[in-house]
Amino acid sequence: MNVVKTDDIDILSQLGRRIAYLRKSKRISQLELSIDSDISKSYLSDLECGRRNPSVMVLSRICAALEITLEELFRGIVPLEQLLKAH
Repeated sequence: MNVVKTDDIDILSQLGRRIAYLRKSKRISQLELSIDSDISKSYLSDLECGRRNPSVMVLSRICAALEITLEELFRGIVPLEQLLKAH
């Protein structure tokens, strides 16, 4: 049985919000991004809501569709401990 830690959920949430932000900043719909990255719209929706733990290959396809690097995708995403230390 896989145990999901709170830190993992926070990272997935941040990643999902980052993908949604980048998609919206480029004025791309979820449907367009799902088609361009060859993933289902429901998977993309779950991903943006932090309910999916995507593979590097999926993230690579999303980055290609958004015309960004993996580095840019992960910019600003930090572990929960680091967020708590900032406050």
